[in-house]
Amino acid sequence: MAFVVSYFSLSLILLVLLSSSSAANAQLSPKFYANSCPNLQTIVRNAMTQAVNRETRIGASILRLFFHDCFVNGCDASILLDDTATFTGEKNAAPNRNSVRGFEVIDTIKTSVEAACSATVSCADILALAARDGVVLLKGPSWQVPLGRRDARTASQSAANNQLPSPFSNLSALTSSFAAKGLSARDLTALSGGHTIGLARCTTFRGRIYNDTNIDPNFAANRRANCPASGGDNNLAPLDIQTPTRFDNYYFRNLVAQRGLLHSDQELFNGGSQDALVRTYSTNPEVFSSDFAAAMVRMGNISPLTGTRGEIRRNCRVVN
Repeated sequence: MAFVVSYFSLSLILLVLLSSSSAANAQLSPKFYANSCPNLQTIVRNAMTQAVNRETRIGASILRLFFHDCFVNGCDASILLDDTATFTGEKNAAPNRNSVRGFEVIDTIKTSVEAACSATVSCADILALAARDGVVLLKGPSWQVPLGRRDARTASQSAANNQLPSPFSNLSALTSSFAAKGLSARDLTALSGGHTIGLARCTTFRGRIYNDTNIDPNFAANRRANCPASGGDNNLAPLDIQTPTRFDNYYFRNLVAQRGLLHSDQELFNGGSQDALVRTYSTNPEVFSSDFAAAMVRMGNISPLTGTRGEIRRNCRVVN
């Protein structure tokens, strides 16, 4: 009888634990602010429309900002925190310094959201919505953004230095870094398609255009014209040479033609496990768009702070 009671108790404990886990995961919902801030998505979309109209590149910048947030301890807006005399954030980590941008756009959105719904919407959720809207405004796919994240009170420069994938990585390293976040190789390839928009600095692709052999020679020569072997580190080049301000599948067409700008880009089509998928995306933009949208939702679900963890920052740059 004691065994039966113990077994029943153990089963009950396991059921409670599983229920708690499911509840934690279920706390993110596209309707999270339906009552507390019903105009949230309109506010974000309007602000992003203005930002993209001012500078088309900002759509890509906000997308990258979201990616760099989620890959460091989850989608918790830790990347938005400024360094202070007593606090070291992630903005000056090597992958972010002089590179990530768009903070002022998030500030502007946050100010408008606070005016409408004070102390209600997290910076993490604003960033997730802004990333989606930036893609949509550049003619990319849309998706429902699960909401309910809260903002971190801490940040980690060391995690940003160690956990963000490098533009110099090989396919094995890229696959491992995505797997560490619960994302598949297919997610890796789909999300890399975000490089169909935006620009990269010479310092991130110099090694590719001067040293790699799996590169179209004319493409390499054209890129070298604005990226010398030394100097010009911050000179910019489009990641997608055909349509750098339109979200489409030209990124994958370029990979098939050995015109990937970053070493890590071309690794997706270099005789390895992702070649077939890259070919599929290069000829079927609908499959790419669908996979990208689904992968963005999965990336947005990386380790969110929910419930009473974290806080709702009033100013995205500082903890309350």
